[in-house]
Formats: sequence, C-alpha cells, structure tokens
Amino acid sequence: MDGGSSLNILYIDTLDAMGILRACLRAFLFPFYGILPGMKAYPLGNLDLPVTFGSRTNYRTKTLSFEVVDWKGTYNTILGRPAYAKIMAVPNYTYLKLKLPGPNGVINMSGSFEQAYISSREHFDLATTTANSAELS
Repeated sequence: MDGGSSLNILYIDTLDAMGILRACLRAFLFPFYGILPGMKAYPLGNLDLPVTFGSRTNYRTKTLSFEVVDWKGTYNTILGRPAYAKIMAVPNYTYLKLKLPGPNGVINMSGSFEQAYISSREHFDLATTTANSAELS
C-alpha cells in the first residue's frame, strides 16, 4: 500500500512468475521520478490486469493499470492512489488494513507487521545500495 504514489507498480519478476509474456506490455515513453533516489526511471511498459480482492463469499474484481519496472523490489506489486480510487478503498497504514466495499458488506484486508518490517528493511538496504552505486557512477 502506498497512498503517496500516483502509480501502480508491478515488478518484472512478478510478471514473469505470473507467466505473462513481455510482448503483452504496451509501450510507455515517459519516465517517472522519485522512485529511485536521485534518478529518473523508465518502465518497460504498462499492462492492465484484473485484480480480485476479498474471499469467495465477498469479493470484487477490478481491472487495474500497472507500470511494469525492471528493478529489484521487496514486494510483488505496489498499489497506489489510482488503485484506491478505482476500488474505492480506504487504507489505514497504522493498522495495515485496507477496507473496500463488496457485494456482501465491507471487505477487510490485513497486512502483516512482521512482513512489513522485513520488507521495509530490505527496501532500505536496496535503496542505499542503489543510491551508493549511482554516486559512484
């Protein structure tokens, strides 16, 4: 969950694990900034994917647009403001909860504090390494 991001990001490793061919990507010519420290980043392309939230008894499926990037990340994907707006979700970062309307009531999704800490630590190490290598160049 990244309510500060105006992008939905999908990492290339996740795309490959899903068995989706890179030929399915639409060209995307514009860089984005603020993702990698001090550098602009170019996505490989973008892709629309159906995403399902909830359980068998109470779920919603929406098609979301993702920018596919070719760098290491600590997550499979990052949902930003475009996803929250489309699914009408309300994120709570303190409790790692995401709530959205479903056909049979509110769909509650929970994150793991332990996994969030591990991912944050990995992300910090990755950002530090990237920034250091950019400075050396």
